[in-house]
Amino acid sequence: MSGSLAVTLPPALFLVVSFGGGALFRRRNIDMDGAPPIGKALFVTSKYAIVILWAAAVSQSWGVRLSPVAVPGLLAEVALGLWAFGFALLFIGRLGLGDSFRIGAPKEATRLRVNGLFRLSRNPMYLGVYATLIAAVLYTLNPVVLLVAAYVIAVHHRIILAEEAHLRGVFGEEYAGYCRRVGRYL
Repeated sequence: MSGSLAVTLPPALFLVVSFGGGALFRRRNIDMDGAPPIGKALFVTSKYAIVILWAAAVSQSWGVRLSPVAVPGLLAEVALGLWAFGFALLFIGRLGLGDSFRIGAPKEATRLRVNGLFRLSRNPMYLGVYATLIAAVLYTLNPVVLLVAAYVIAVHHRIILAEEAHLRGVFGEEYAGYCRRVGRYL
């Protein structure tokens, strides 16, 4: 049961922090819902698919067997380590963005964040998402989870490319210099 809570709590808390914070943003007249940087259908389905994949890992942790084969203990442990690492990146990245956090491209002015985790990666939150998706694949060994995770990662790479174009347009040389110093992922 404690293992199940360790798998369940990070995504539940992350969703509360990320979306529960929307009410705080609205009180300060900040629209947390940005414009989709790619086609809306791809954007929205990929975001919901993340939650579905997290739910698959959570379900597996509570005894709902999603794997067609038994998941070896060492592989499950590696998956749980990736799960924890991914959510650590998500939480630290989300807090580091502060008022600049948006789901999509911001509709109003934001600040370019280049400190904290953003000194090591331009996209630590996306790295966190990728780590949690790989963890879900390893933890469930479910081929459908694998296919959906591959879809989400491919779509999110396109989102990153579109967001980079937006940031170049908004922040110009400041962003270009940041790109020269810090890699897209690492």
